Amino acid sequence: MTGLIPFAPAVADSLAIGAGAVGGALSRHYIGKFVTEKVRKDSNLKYLIGWHTAGINVLGSFLLGGVFGSPLVDPSISATVPTKKSIAQGLTPRMKLLIGVGFCGSFTTFSTFSVEVVNMISRGETAKAASYIAANNLGGLSAAACGIMVAKKIFHL
Repeated sequence: MTGLIPFAPAVADSLAIGAGAVGGALSRHYIGKFVTEKVRKDSNLKYLIGWHTAGINVLGSFLLGGVFGSPLVDPSISATVPTKKSIAQGLTPRMKLLIGVGFCGSFTTFSTFSVEVVNMISRGETAKAASYIAANNLGGLSAAACGIMVAKKIFHL
């Protein structure tokens, strides 16, 4: 059984990524469902149909920027349960995997964005598609930069 011990960190990393991915996918699904229902009930908001993906992508970019901008801390500091003090010092590599790769990776979605752009163009909504592309890309880049800056400010880097 001692031969399995070297694989323990890889298993723990995989579980962290998987847990984060489940949380991110469910968050994206329920935010999309909630926003879509609100938009369909209010005829004044019809122009927002499909835009929740841009909001999710920008929010996810901000969060990932924050994760990227956070310092790494020794995993032994928060080996059992992360404390307020350990989180205030930064994120462990496994926490970065859980939030960055797992949660943000499944929360944000390039494929949905791509399909929405193609659908807008096929309906002749080229101006809407162009503004949607700009909102996703410029908004995402700006949000990622802001996330990094906020993390650096929080951690005094």
